[in-house]
Amino acid sequence: MTWRRIMIDLAPLREAPAFRRLWIGSTLSAFGSQMTSFTVAFQVWTLTESSLAVGAVGLAVAGPAILFGLVGGAIADSMDRRRLALVACVAQAVIAAGLVVQAIAGLEQLWLLYLLVAANATVNAVGGPVRRTFLARLLDPRLVPAGAALNMLAMHASLTTGPMVAGALVAGWGITVAYLVHLLTFVAAFDGLFRLPPMPPEGETGRPNLRAIGEGLSFIRRSRVIAGAFLTDINATLLGMPFALFPAINAAHFGGSPQTLGLLTAAPAVGGVIGALLSGPVGRIRRPGRGILVAAAVWGASLACFGLTTYLWLALALLVVAGVADVLSVIMQTALVQLATPDNYRGRVGAAEFVVGAGVPHLGNFRAGAVASLVSPAASAFIGGSAVVAGTALIALALPEFRRCTAPPTTAPDAAKQPQPTGSS
Repeated sequence: MTWRRIMIDLAPLREAPAFRRLWIGSTLSAFGSQMTSFTVAFQVWTLTESSLAVGAVGLAVAGPAILFGLVGGAIADSMDRRRLALVACVAQAVIAAGLVVQAIAGLEQLWLLYLLVAANATVNAVGGPVRRTFLARLLDPRLVPAGAALNMLAMHASLTTGPMVAGALVAGWGITVAYLVHLLTFVAAFDGLFRLPPMPPEGETGRPNLRAIGEGLSFIRRSRVIAGAFLTDINATLLGMPFALFPAINAAHFGGSPQTLGLLTAAPAVGGVIGALLSGPVGRIRRPGRGILVAAAVWGASLACFGLTTYLWLALALLVVAGVADVLSVIMQTALVQLATPDNYRGRVGAAEFVVGAGVPHLGNFRAGAVASLVSPAASAFIGGSAVVAGTALIALALPEFRRCTAPPTTAPDAAKQPQPTGSS
């Protein structure tokens, strides 16, 4: 196998200018978002020195994502998606400005941090599902797996550089500068969205009501393959997310400095970058369901071992392996879901995927912090990772259709037979 076949496919950036502009803007904005995520967690830890309080930041994100994510998907399937994404982008920039102001004023109010985080998550509950619909609209079906890999590369590169840069800025100049950099990145994000063509949903659409949401959930339930992908992701993130444990583990075993905390936070993303860069063969996997299950098991086993080590180099190596497994799993899942869903359902299916991807990990971080308060941070990491491995095995046994599924077609099977959205309430 040549290096060209192993390395990430850059064809979407060459062949689709609109996707390229959107990808650049989204990458810069994601970098700023990860800086803010790190800085908020550090600020909360500084104020409270509590893993539970840090985990509650995740709860402030998960609550709105779960409550409003499905509504966002229904809205995305009823109107021009470009316009909706632009409104969400502006609203998030205003919230980012709020974080800058509270840092400059030195308010140090825990409730205000939670409020701003929750407000951003509420807006993202609409913007997130909308952005997920762009991939299959801007790219030829043959390029969708490569586009998913590029999106994962951007995300994990942001996860790598964002916390490290934020840690250095916080240590040298304080939290205000880190928040300000995030605010500035919205210029690139807005430009990438503004230059997109209009994106109304294709096919018959209706009003964003409860019936429309129910039709989307029913479509997912009928597809054992898509349901299996979602369940595997829920299992891995709800039971295995370790990020709320990093401040306490860093303080207990690795010196407690912001720079070391930044390394721990960035290590899974380093693995994500490596996995994305070497994702060329992923688009050629014939049984993506099996690949997703194997990757989830590797993720869980790596986190369990992370909870057992007190050596920084080994802890970082295990987190890198976990990151590789995570990104390969998400690339396979994204391609599977995008190519198996008709366009007039992509907003709602993407919303369910968003709720799983944006909400459940934060619930997992809250769970990790709560378990750590009962036992210890290291024990919480070990218990969570072991539970992921056991849960993955159960999913493989319970859903043989998912385990045996082959690469999806370019449109949803029997799409013409799916019930169409209605405008009635």
